Amino acid sequence: MIALDSSVLLDILIGDPVYGEVSEVCIGDALARDEVVVCDAVVAEVLAMLDTQVDLMETLASIGVRYEATQEAAAVRAGHMNKRFRARGGKRERVVADFLIGAHAMLQCDGLITRDEGFFRDYFKGLKIIVPKPAP
Repeated sequence: MIALDSSVLLDILIGDPVYGEVSEVCIGDALARDEVVVCDAVVAEVLAMLDTQVDLMETLASIGVRYEATQEAAAVRAGHMNKRFRARGGKRERVVADFLIGAHAMLQCDGLITRDEGFFRDYFKGLKIIVPKPAP
């Protein structure tokens, strides 16, 4: 099972001119190999950022992406990682959702499709990161 980060999902939903197509291909490649899921934090973040009244859950189902709730162990891990981040002087640009997404991917999935590889590599060591990259 592969988790999907908010930024990559938004790329395809809003038709991002730089990342939209490459993110769509990346998700398609992942779906050809495995199940692709989003956690509750991704659903909440994406719905908050969309200007339309799109039925996100219906849209996800139509592209083959499934909702997977964050388990207790992942929520606890997210809290510990957020605390570590703050202790290291982390600023408010990182929100709890980022830690929930990372912990969900680390403990419940086999990888994470994201464009924010630096953050997730730093705080979730060992998590397989899949990065959609546009052609040079």
